[in-house]
Amino acid sequence: MRKTGIMICGHGSRSKSAEAEFGLLAARLKERYPETPVEYGFLEYSAPNIHMGLNSLKDQGVDHIVAVPGMLFAATHAKNDIPSVLTTYQDKNPGIRVSYGRELALHPEMIAAFEARILQALCVDHLHDGDLYESMLVVVGRGTSDTYANAEAAKLTRIIAENMGFGWSETVYSGVTFPSVGQGLEMALKLGYKKIVVAPYFLFSGKLIDRIYNYVDRVAKTAPEVTFIKAHYLADQDHVINTFVERISEAQTGRLQTNHDLMGAFKKRLAKGEVDVHHHHAEYRPIIDPEDDENPTALNSDDNDDHSHSKGDSDGHSHGHSHGHSHGHSHGHSHGVYKHIGHPNGPRTMIDQGVCCCFMSQFPDHIIEEERETLARTLNNN
Repeated sequence: MRKTGIMICGHGSRSKSAEAEFGLLAARLKERYPETPVEYGFLEYSAPNIHMGLNSLKDQGVDHIVAVPGMLFAATHAKNDIPSVLTTYQDKNPGIRVSYGRELALHPEMIAAFEARILQALCVDHLHDGDLYESMLVVVGRGTSDTYANAEAAKLTRIIAENMGFGWSETVYSGVTFPSVGQGLEMALKLGYKKIVVAPYFLFSGKLIDRIYNYVDRVAKTAPEVTFIKAHYLADQDHVINTFVERISEAQTGRLQTNHDLMGAFKKRLAKGEVDVHHHHAEYRPIIDPEDDENPTALNSDDNDDHSHSKGDSDGHSHGHSHGHSHGHSHGHSHGVYKHIGHPNGPRTMIDQGVCCCFMSQFPDHIIEEERETLARTLNNN
């Protein structure tokens, strides 16, 4: 009889608070499964990495690993990178069966978790029809180069706006796509609403959350007559834990629908040659010599675990093999080419304001110059 263990696969973050919050979520899941080994690991940046978590389960005698992505939407990390790590691990450990679940997605429990954060921000327990007709909702999604993941964030906005009865709503994104947070908030002001609720659809804290709140504060200073309300990120609410439990159950019992089978879809793309399996350069690696200050914990090493690269897909997300950056630091991963990199309301509006350094090489020189001139004028006017 097989011994089952659970593996929660996170993205990873340079933020220690985000790491700790993910660990707390894993601890709460362990409480739900007192008789089952539960481990977690990160795809990049953070410790433990996914390989470490898988090894821990194997060391506990587990021969059926039920892995689920700790991610809100199915972009390339959930579709390609994590399945690649799991497939490689299973190939190296043929006695172990690995079942892979789906992303959290727009499960009713996740909708409830998001609405709870918005109610909390509004300082109310419930709403009556018409309470929010004079208020606007701005949902902040992560933003990826995966069009369908971005569309899910827009779908979420519509669901929340209609459920709660907001007068108007808009979706903005903190990352790759458009509109960016700053541009979206400036456009929102033009609609004339005197109360704007900004709700980030993020699991945990980190630099992106800080950046989102900073954008809100910056725009709020230009419109003192408007009340901006910042909602909290999701964190480890019971609703979120309940969703993980459902996703684990689906994977364990094989109840995944064909269009939600991320591992099956990955293997089909792999068989067709649409993705390659490569090393994940930003994955955490333990320090070999603790006295060696030149040996970082997140090594860009060819010994790191594998992940995939999409072939010929400008909407894909890939982790490049050239990790040097002319602007002063190594980032550990790179993004695929984004076809709307020059969109006037997209990533270009974040140049020199926290845009991922992976995109800097994609901007034509004239766009960088234009945005820096715009930023300089803005700073001078302030």
